[in-house]
Amino acid sequence: MKYYFRENGFVLYEGNCLDVLKSLEENSVDLIFADPPYFLSNGGFTCKGGKMVSVDKGSWDKSHGFDSDYKFTLAWLSACRRVLKDYGTIWISGTLHNIYKIGFALEKLGYVLLNEISWFKPNAPPNLSCRYFAHSHETLIWARKEKCSRHKFNYSVMKNWDVSRDRINHPGKQMRSVWSIPLTPKEEKIGFGHPTQKPIELLKRIIAASSDEGDIILDPFNGSGTTGVVSVMLRRQYIGIDKSPEFLKMTQERYNQLLKV
Repeated sequence: MKYYFRENGFVLYEGNCLDVLKSLEENSVDLIFADPPYFLSNGGFTCKGGKMVSVDKGSWDKSHGFDSDYKFTLAWLSACRRVLKDYGTIWISGTLHNIYKIGFALEKLGYVLLNEISWFKPNAPPNLSCRYFAHSHETLIWARKEKCSRHKFNYSVMKNWDVSRDRINHPGKQMRSVWSIPLTPKEEKIGFGHPTQKPIELLKRIIAASSDEGDIILDPFNGSGTTGVVSVMLRRQYIGIDKSPEFLKMTQERYNQLLKV
């Protein structure tokens, strides 16, 4: 384990998340957002920009079979639970390829499920095979560490959230469990080519809803660092972990760019 970058409460570790998580202090993190491998890189195709392209993201996203995939899921969720504070919560994103393994593992480890959020993508690509419904959403599971703890939920913030691009939710009313948020816009991707980059709006809702200023946010699958960028925007501290120096470099560049604004 080694630091890739560290500055003003913003820390990036280069290494396997299981190894890095073991080295972190127990009960030290307020909130975790995890965007783990979906195990969907199986040689299939999708539509991007009107063109047929491979869905393969990289070797890190390939399935190694049910038992191996579940064992990995159980391992990283267990490691996350150790570093999470007793009142802390975890958010995990996924699709049908991995989310049911995650839900089962969460309950097996003693987490308490709080919400299942459907992230609806109004501009999702069509299904090219024409043999299935078009995949137009991802699932987010929100869970807390302990059954008897009182988790953070900034209810009034969510109730009055600016949902100008969300046709489902409305300011002044309880936010519902379906979020209409477009795919990551081009202006967020300029120079930061990560295949599974999440939109800033998605992470803003998650972090604003379930943490406070100064809290420590952890992302064990840092990617291009959207969780970290939003943590800085919302005045939180951040710990990001990734095996890829290339992705960590993207994150550092986004961090530096954000401070210049």
